[in-house]
Amino acid sequence: GMELLEKATQLWPSTPIIIITAHGTIATAVDALKKGAFDYITKPFEQDELKGVIDKAVKTSTLNEEEVIFRPDDIDRFGIIGNSEVMKGIYDIIGKVAPTTTTVMITGETGTGKEMIANAIHRNSPRSQNPFIKINCAAIPENLMESELFGFEKGAFTGAVTGKPGKFELAHKGTLFLDEVGEISREMQVKMLNVLQDHHFERVGGLKTIKVDVRLITATNRNLAQDVKDGKFREDLFYRLNVLPVHVPPLRDRKEDIQLLINYFLDKFNRKLERSVRGMDEDAMALLERYDWPGNIRELENFVERLVLMAGGDVISTEDIPQEWKSTALATSLTKTEDRKPALKTWIKNQTEEIERQMIMKVLAECGDNVTKAAKQLGLSRKGLQLKMIRYDLRK
Repeated sequence: GMELLEKATQLWPSTPIIIITAHGTIATAVDALKKGAFDYITKPFEQDELKGVIDKAVKTSTLNEEEVIFRPDDIDRFGIIGNSEVMKGIYDIIGKVAPTTTTVMITGETGTGKEMIANAIHRNSPRSQNPFIKINCAAIPENLMESELFGFEKGAFTGAVTGKPGKFELAHKGTLFLDEVGEISREMQVKMLNVLQDHHFERVGGLKTIKVDVRLITATNRNLAQDVKDGKFREDLFYRLNVLPVHVPPLRDRKEDIQLLINYFLDKFNRKLERSVRGMDEDAMALLERYDWPGNIRELENFVERLVLMAGGDVISTEDIPQEWKSTALATSLTKTEDRKPALKTWIKNQTEEIERQMIMKVLAECGDNVTKAAKQLGLSRKGLQLKMIRYDLRK
């Protein structure tokens, strides 16, 4: 089974693979997940359990279409394509945070490659030989989230014919990646906060306390700081998760990388579709670089696949680009150079302000909203902190 799993994940890396085994130990489960299994089921099992896992696999596969995952050996030590200044800044962050156990929160629009950043942090950490367990919180029904994260004991609920470890337990000594963490319920937020504080938990229906050593990385396309203000996300959990924020820029803010990505995808789809497209002419490349790509890298990847499939020759020209796409691109792209904002400066400014805002919120909370104490801790004057609180709408 393990040999077949390894071969299948090489041939079809984006296909979820479920292992069914009569030897359900934590060791075999971890081994299967390390080798790329989506999930595993122990015999005997209920049909509803199998259906549930399949449904979860389908939903996760669909949601993963919104992210971009490159094979780690294809590009560089981080497995990421991009030489733009904003991406170099992210590489620097990865290099600094990877050797630590610091909790990381990755933010960014759908399709920007947040999971890829999490993977890079894990692969360059001292935990790289241990499990990298990922779960898309948006794919798990609310009533199953607790058993998914913490596991369950035999008989804990209808259909629990065997016990099963959860993702926290399987990620022991490794990394747990919670994608779309903003989707978890308030009830689960409390339970997750307890685990992060105490480093132990009990399975659903269990009495035994299980201690874990897990490095946590989360990702979201939501504005969790705003969700905190709106009462949708717990402030204390937000600070626990947001120790080091990493924002992945949208493709429109790193257009210097578009040509690199296009060349990578051309090579990828030449192999996949058995084509021999050598490249793209200057006019076609300029047109694609001009477009803002609201669907980010995933949209670009899908479009390049379409071009490779339909190309009339060995070089893609503007004639190979569908007219309806050209009309849309021209209508939505910026037409005046003076209207274009400097992406790097804007990104750095926004990042700096967001980090400063979050730090002020954190210190204020620690000081019980005492402005004088918070100002002293932040190294600011009371008046200076008050001005920043007004600027970031943090007045009480």
